[in-house]
Amino acid sequence: MNHRIKGALHLAMYTTLAASFIARGDDDDAAPQPGSAPTAPTLNAEQQRAVGPRITHPVPTKAPERTDALGTVLDGTTLLADEGEAAVASAKAHAAASELARLRELHQGGGGASLKMLEAAEAEDAKARADSQLAAARFAQHWGPLAGEPPEVRRKLVDAVVTARAVLVRADLPGRHTVGSLPAEALLDVDGMRVPGRVLGTLEQPSELQSAGLLIEVRKPPAGLAPGARIPLALLSAEREGLLLPNEALLYGEDGAYVYKKVAPKTPDQQGQYVAVKVTPIVPYGDGWLVKGVDADDDIVVRGAGVLWSLEGMGAHPADDDD
Repeated sequence: MNHRIKGALHLAMYTTLAASFIARGDDDDAAPQPGSAPTAPTLNAEQQRAVGPRITHPVPTKAPERTDALGTVLDGTTLLADEGEAAVASAKAHAAASELARLRELHQGGGGASLKMLEAAEAEDAKARADSQLAAARFAQHWGPLAGEPPEVRRKLVDAVVTARAVLVRADLPGRHTVGSLPAEALLDVDGMRVPGRVLGTLEQPSELQSAGLLIEVRKPPAGLAPGARIPLALLSAEREGLLLPNEALLYGEDGAYVYKKVAPKTPDQQGQYVAVKVTPIVPYGDGWLVKGVDADDDIVVRGAGVLWSLEGMGAHPADDDD
């Protein structure tokens, strides 16, 4: 079936669904009162036939311990330049703030500092603060996990990288744009040798692969492991337990990841009700995700979740599942 036929069928399905939803709304005798809580998406029998929602139960699963990735050895001189730029900009901002405070005190006390001198110092202080913020933001984008380290810890790592006592490696996860939980350790394959690495955190700066990236520190690297080298590696983590759901069951909104759960009817008129439930993705596994936030006996919508989302307008506001 070609794309045009598929598109026509999808359009017809959504048109039928929208028409039936509007018609059902016209038959309601009691309109919602202002200030009332929003109702969960509801499909009547006709709409459920049109959508054909497929329901599944989450499967208790243990995630694998190994994720394959591609590593690139980073240039230590770039780290040195970025760290130096941030340090210089911070020092200039501190000096400008001190000078402004001194001139302001002199001006207020009539000690010889003119208004013109004070205004010039204020302008210099604003420029120095902006430069410092820009340098810090650039460093955080390039070397995110290091930005939160204390200056002395960061300085030691920079020295180790510059003197070749350590290397930093970017680990790319092709086809992935999220990381989930951080792996506990990395294992690099360098010419058949298994070289351990320490996972420092995630990287914001995209690579040419346009994938999620991790920053890895390798102490005492093999001789000759130079910047630009491409090496395969494995990301190792402790076995994690969760509930497995297919990729198509998960949606993402302003409140994070969520799924639609079918509500068990308490009365005959509650058939076809669904509620958005917030979930926490743990790690990807096969064609799905290991998550927390639902129970193994929940009825989770797989096919048709997008239709339920469309019925709520610009997306859902998921609630924690306390059942």
